[in-house]
Amino acid sequence: MSIHPMLAKVTAKLQRTDLPAFAPGDQVRVHVKIKEGDKERVQAFEGVVIKHKKGAEGSFTVRKISFGQGVERIFPLNSKVVDRVEVLRSSKVRRARLFFLRDLKGKAARLKEVDSRETKKAAANS
Repeated sequence: MSIHPMLAKVTAKLQRTDLPAFAPGDQVRVHVKIKEGDKERVQAFEGVVIKHKKGAEGSFTVRKISFGQGVERIFPLNSKVVDRVEVLRSSKVRRARLFFLRDLKGKAARLKEVDSRETKKAAANS
């Protein structure tokens, strides 16, 4: 089912192009704008992307462990609340939803790291 052309124009205008490409399994630092009274500040939330939904109303879920407690936060992709996203490291995963990480603790919750620079070099040489 296709969307109406007018709706497609509006969603195309609202799409953000400044965010880097990231996937589930990547360690990211999300800088979020927080408004407290009349002041506005930026706070970082760093963790592993466990879910990434694309599209006009897309979102991504980031999970971190804070003081021994698992914390998950859902960020809308095209929101102005997200100031910027930094990809810190990439990991090799074999599925799109990493909800199994919720049940794992400590070293069992580690993901196999992939050097993104080597994959970029291989792509450039091809």
